[in-house]
Amino acid sequence: MPQTITEKILAAHAGRDTVVPGELISVRIDMALANDITAPIAIDQFEKSHTESVFDPERIALVPDHFVPNKDVQSAIQVQAMRTFARKYHIRHFFELGEMGIEHALLPELGLTLPGDVVIGADSHTCTYGALGAFATGVGSTDVAAAMITGEIWFKVPESIKFTYHGKLGKWVTGKDLILYTIGDIGVDGATYRAMEFTGDVINDLSMAGRMTMANMAIEAGAKNGIICPDQVTLDYIKPRAQRPFECYVSDPDAVYAEARTYDVSGIEPQVAFPYLPDNTRGISTVGTVPIDQVVIGSCTNGRIEDLRLAASVLTGQTIHKHVRLIIIPATPNIYRQAMTEGLLEVFLAARGIVSPPTCGPCLGGYMGVLGPGERAVSTTNRNFVGRMGHPSSEVYLANPAVAAASAILGRIAGPEEV
Repeated sequence: MPQTITEKILAAHAGRDTVVPGELISVRIDMALANDITAPIAIDQFEKSHTESVFDPERIALVPDHFVPNKDVQSAIQVQAMRTFARKYHIRHFFELGEMGIEHALLPELGLTLPGDVVIGADSHTCTYGALGAFATGVGSTDVAAAMITGEIWFKVPESIKFTYHGKLGKWVTGKDLILYTIGDIGVDGATYRAMEFTGDVINDLSMAGRMTMANMAIEAGAKNGIICPDQVTLDYIKPRAQRPFECYVSDPDAVYAEARTYDVSGIEPQVAFPYLPDNTRGISTVGTVPIDQVVIGSCTNGRIEDLRLAASVLTGQTIHKHVRLIIIPATPNIYRQAMTEGLLEVFLAARGIVSPPTCGPCLGGYMGVLGPGERAVSTTNRNFVGRMGHPSSEVYLANPAVAAASAILGRIAGPEEV
């Protein structure tokens, strides 16, 4: 029976030859993760079960990344709970400052999430790991608690939608623009509880960073997971990092999809998602004049070294607008160190930006860049809901790092060709 990559991974982890969309199945997990907002809830539920040990201390990752370095007493208590739990149950993959990065950039970088895995995380952007050819999805904290006890979780097998991209990407057009364009086409509910499978020559040519950006934002279309079949690009990224064996799966040529969409990317320009939904997208040439107050370049969506290089290529020799605040957030300590070695941090500082340690911070309106009433930000993050980055009357515009950098320079939403 022909199967998609999503169906093959779920079948293998359920001990089955095949599965059918709509079936309820129980699967073993390869990795469960939680952060400083969601882990304390999971820990509380775990402790209430009076279980003496976790199912496997090597298969759990606890990453405090939302409010760290701790911004207040409550955030310190949350991380303290994670630290205590990790020590008590000998959980190896607990990451403190100096090791801590934004979880969805950190775990692939460390080789903890791999092709063919089933990964669950108490964070909606866990779907990022689909870029590696894993089935990865966000779940609730209580689901993570149960998985830490049993090593299993149940799913309804999702239908799959196949998205094929062909043509030639224009200058300054990135994976961020492809996924924003796609979400703009199908809507924020266009893939509800379905697997978004990205394929085609354009995807084959994308870097791993670009692929992770696309898989990361599958949830913004309501998807259960985003996924890309592993290829040589995947293996080149994974082999130096993998901390355990893995298996690659690919979709059968005659696999059945609920829907198939094809895009010619040649006419796609850099995209901007206007408030207050990621599907409210426009090409950069049609945005008009939108003054801004802040720019954030970072997050689990666009905080990798390729993203910082792209921003720096626009900011080199430039100074940001006097009315704009520019915040750069490398996603992991290794990315921070590499950006420093390459001179990118000097570019950002010379442009009058500031560089933060790795944190989710402003993405969720946490800290390190909260917006006041009526303020506008261009951000390389993944969501622009009402009040997402601060005051309910503030506005967030989503864009790629080049557009964000150009906007910081000109004080309004702008494309890099204008700089």
